[in-house]
Parts: sequence; C-alpha cells; structure tokens
Amino acid sequence: MYFTLMIIIFILGYAMIALEHPIKINKSATALLLAVVIWTVFSVFGPGFEHNLLVEHLGETSEILFFLLGAMTIVEIVDRHEGFSIITDKIKTTNKRKLLWIISILTFFMSAVLDNLTTAIVMVALLRKLIDNKQERWFFAGMVILAANAGGAWSPIGDVTTIMLWIKGNITAGMIIVETFIPSLVSLLVPLTAITFVLKGDVKRPEANDSVGNPVVISNKQSNLIFFIGIGSLLFVPIFKTITHLPPYMGILFGLGLMWVITEIMHVANEDNYTKLNVNAILRKVDTSSVLFFLGILMAVAALQTAGHLELLSKSLDKLGDIYIINIIIGLLSSIIDNVPLVAAAMGMYPIAEVGHFAQDGAFWEFLAYCAGTGGSILIIGSAAGVAVMGMEKIDFIWYLKKISLWALLGYFAGAGVFILISKFILHT
Repeated sequence: MYFTLMIIIFILGYAMIALEHPIKINKSATALLLAVVIWTVFSVFGPGFEHNLLVEHLGETSEILFFLLGAMTIVEIVDRHEGFSIITDKIKTTNKRKLLWIISILTFFMSAVLDNLTTAIVMVALLRKLIDNKQERWFFAGMVILAANAGGAWSPIGDVTTIMLWIKGNITAGMIIVETFIPSLVSLLVPLTAITFVLKGDVKRPEANDSVGNPVVISNKQSNLIFFIGIGSLLFVPIFKTITHLPPYMGILFGLGLMWVITEIMHVANEDNYTKLNVNAILRKVDTSSVLFFLGILMAVAALQTAGHLELLSKSLDKLGDIYIINIIIGLLSSIIDNVPLVAAAMGMYPIAEVGHFAQDGAFWEFLAYCAGTGGSILIIGSAAGVAVMGMEKIDFIWYLKKISLWALLGYFAGAGVFILISKFILHT
C-alpha cells in the first residue's frame, strides 16, 4: 500500500509544482512538503528507514545545494561589480535572431568547461543586462537551458551524470567528446534553427540602474579584476577536484571565500561601497527560495530511490532489451525524475563488461550520458540548470511547457537519431 501511495503523492506534488501560478502556491513550499510527506509515508507505513541512510541522501543533496549557493553568490558578486559589462559591451546587436545564436552557442561551449548549472546561472545574469522585457528574456533563458544541457552532455565535467560515469570508469574523457559532441550539437542546432524562423524584431536593453541615493562608484579596473577572479574561480573548480579529489562544492566554496576576502580588502576604504558591495549585503540578494526548491525535489526523489521505485523502473526498462530504446526512455524520464538517481540505478544494474555495449566507452554508456544530459531540457524542472533558471527568473512551468518543451523534444530526438547512426555505422560497427 505505501509503495503505491508514495507514487500518488509524488504525482500530486509534481502537479502542484507545475500549476504553481494558477493555484498561487509557491513551488518551493510544495517541494518541501512533498519531500517530508513522502518520507513520512515511507517511515510510518513502510518498512521504516535507517537514519544513516537519510543523512547520506541529505549529504548528497547538500553537495549540490552548496555548489548552487556558492556559484549563485559568485555570479551575483561579479554582477554587482558590473563585471559582466566586459561581455555585454561586446555584444552590440539587439536583433533577436543574432542575439539568440550568440547566447546559445556561447552557452553550449561554456557549459562544457564550467558545467551546465554554473553556466546557466552566469548566462541568466548576462541576459538581465541584455534584455529588458521579461517574456522575451524568459524565451532566451529557455534556450539557455537547452544549450547548457546540450553542452554539458559531451564533456566529462559538463554535467553531474557525465562526471559520475567518468569517475566510475564507464567512459573516458576523450571518447565521450568524440561520440557525443555531434549529437549534442545537433540537439541544440535543430531547435535553434527552427526558432530562428519564428523570431522577429529587436530586443530592448534595460536602462542603466544606479543605486538609489548614493550610487556605487566602481572603477573599470575593479570591475575587470572581480570578473576575472570570479570566472577564474568557476573554471578552477574542475582543476581543484582533479588535484585534491575533493567534491566540486569544496572548490566553489574556496572560490567564494577567496572573492569574499578580496572584496573586503577592496572596499574597506570606501564606506558606501563596503555597505552595498560586501558579500554580507550580496548574500541577502541570493535567491534562497530556489535552493529550498532544489532541496525538496531531490529529497523527494531520494525517497522513491530508497523505497525501490527507481530500481523497479530500471528492471522494467531492462526487459526492453534494446540499449538505444532503454536510454531514450531514461532521457525522457529524466525530464520528470532527477537524472542522477536514474543514471546511478543504470550503473548499478549494468556492470562494466570486457567487450560490447557495456564495456568502457561502450555505446550504452556514451548514449546514457547524452540522453540523461539533454533529456532534462524537455521540462524545466528536469535538470539542475532548469531548476536554477526557474528560480532566478521565476519562469512558470506551464509557460516553459508551451513555449520550449516541444523544441527541446525535437532536438532531443534529432540528436539521439544522429548518435544511433554514428554508433551503429561508424564507431561500433
């Protein structure tokens, strides 16, 4: 009974999140309630749970939350110091088509280096400097989600799932790039090209928004310094992980701590700047609501994982037999359920073999990286990048479903088709 009840509660909670605007209940509140209720059902009506297991899930979730919080704060520091003007000043065009291509391609390649979550946060900050109209900015932000997830899928450090597969030895850095770069690029270019024919006109840039009262005065030298330290801190995260073997959130916290010290020293002599630009003031502007939403969603999925729902799902998929169909379905499911436990379940079911599709760099693992990475774009809460953008821009779930999901689905299947052709007839013949 509890097994079915947990599924029903998850579906109801998911529906309430999707209908946030019509029912006027904040999605973060729903997500937190969903997590607690679903764990309560498992504990009271199910077999119970070990406290250590809950702590383990909370620890894994917290790694993502602290990474998100650190990255959002670093980006906010750069933004408040007008650091992004280095990029926005060079983007002169206001033509919607040209701007969409510039933003999408920039996001695609940045995501492979920074990872899709960090890139999405950075690009939304840029969009706020480039586009004034909220609805137009939402559309560009939707394409940022597609581009960030597509860019993260072909890089060993671009997405949490590719990092998992890389660390466990299922894939190697060189082969994931060789096998998934073209499909990932296609998954972006197909919707991007289609949307190009729909967009018309120009965007309006926002007016310069000085602080009320005493405007904050920042020199170009200070802006440039904070920009390069901020971007350098984000780029340093994978290097830090490689050198120390510590998780990414430790690297992002190191970068945040470094920037905190530098900004304290930079503004100590200027009382106005210190009051408005020190990290204490900036932290108050960081959207903690999106962080709590993340906490609720991930812990709710963790409950389903603990109860065995995801394992049952994996075994059901296994009966299909065809590795390409299995991965396509996993990708579609990752738009509803977080891709991390789905990929973890698949890794647990299929050990690395000596030869064949399940060998290191086998077609199954490479296609799993593509599908789990890009499939999350189909719904806005299907990926870390989507959740972050949703929280920062307050994008409506239904709006994304109507305006972006079809394009994302089209790109997903186009890229999947290209991967299968390359895999069957070129690389794995």
